[in-house]
Amino acid sequence: MTDHIAFAYALDGPDRGRPLTGDGDISKALHDPSPAWLHLQADHPDTDPWIDAHLDWLDPSVRDALTDAHTRPRALRIGDGLLVNLRGINFNAGQDPEDMVSVRLYIDSARIVSLSRFRLRSVETLAQMVADGSGPDRSGGLLAALIERLTDRIEEQVADLEDRADRLEEAAIATPEDASLRTEVADQRLELTELRRFMGPQREAVRDASRVKLAWLTDEDTTKIAEQTDQLLRVTEALEATREQLQTIRDEIEGARAERLNKNLYVLSVISAIFLPLGFLTGLMGINVGGMPGVNNPYAFWVFAGALIAITAIAVWLMRRFKIF
Repeated sequence: MTDHIAFAYALDGPDRGRPLTGDGDISKALHDPSPAWLHLQADHPDTDPWIDAHLDWLDPSVRDALTDAHTRPRALRIGDGLLVNLRGINFNAGQDPEDMVSVRLYIDSARIVSLSRFRLRSVETLAQMVADGSGPDRSGGLLAALIERLTDRIEEQVADLEDRADRLEEAAIATPEDASLRTEVADQRLELTELRRFMGPQREAVRDASRVKLAWLTDEDTTKIAEQTDQLLRVTEALEATREQLQTIRDEIEGARAERLNKNLYVLSVISAIFLPLGFLTGLMGINVGGMPGVNNPYAFWVFAGALIAITAIAVWLMRRFKIF
């Protein structure tokens, strides 16, 4: 099998779960009435020419939508088929989970053509089930199962984000002066923003898929898809709650930082208030002009130093008296 074809399987019939190899075998399976599933590498240079050569039954607008570099979640009925773009959590090594992977599908009663630029665990798990003979044997069942797995992965990631936000809140209350907390808050807010970016469109796409009326989508399929709409709504609400929680944590950290800064400035102000009169007096007595008192008195320095000490003591006493510190 070539690099641009990730996998292809027959879903039903005597060849159920059989890997389809070779361009002719795949093309024939996608023209037969028994359902078959083909998954392509979206960014491979051979994908577009292969689609033009072997999937000429696809509407040109569908071809463009499947290979478009920029997609957003949506579901659109086209004749007896359904064009679906969805997003899944990115579990690839070296990637951030919130950089969600796009999977694009065209589905009708006998053909499923899907594309993605990166590996998607939900797709691979479902493909393995098909290969084992335990996966869906209908187009509608496969769509419902894929949406369910994508949603479950998203919910797991959001639950993990909630747990990390809770631990961060506890740390912010215990040690708000920890400088690393600000970095952690920023990282979690960025992750949350990336997840929220697709949750609204994803929920709308799944809802549209549950409402479309197609013969190959059974009541069981639409019910399962509709349940995922409700699950995505809960995920969206959890993201909003976590967003507010992170904002509160950020405010707490910034408040502690501001309080610490104000305390330091207050201490500096008190020290300045104590030494202000001392600086004035030493500056005044340090001018080099005639007529300075005590110039010829050997005890003048000690008298002046004692006076400064007395002034300092009086200033400190007054500040304590009026509870300045």
